[in-house]
Amino acid sequence: MQCERCHGLTKLKAVKRQHWLNGKLYIVENVQAEVCTDCGERYFHAKTLDAIDELLSRQHLVEKLLDVEVVRFDQEAA
Repeated sequence: MQCERCHGLTKLKAVKRQHWLNGKLYIVENVQAEVCTDCGERYFHAKTLDAIDELLSRQHLVEKLLDVEVVRFDQEAA
């Protein structure tokens, strides 16, 4: 497929995806995506995103837990 951003070509790759569901952030590994070989833009098929929602909505194996800082960026102070 052709990238909508830079018009480069994409290649199917397994990537990590940051995925929000019901107010919780998940990092999902090994997700198939079309990735632009020029700019790196990633495209996910709707079926893939629906499958992730389904996986996270039921009992699932958690490989690790991470502590994540949430920081507000104040542009006026920058």
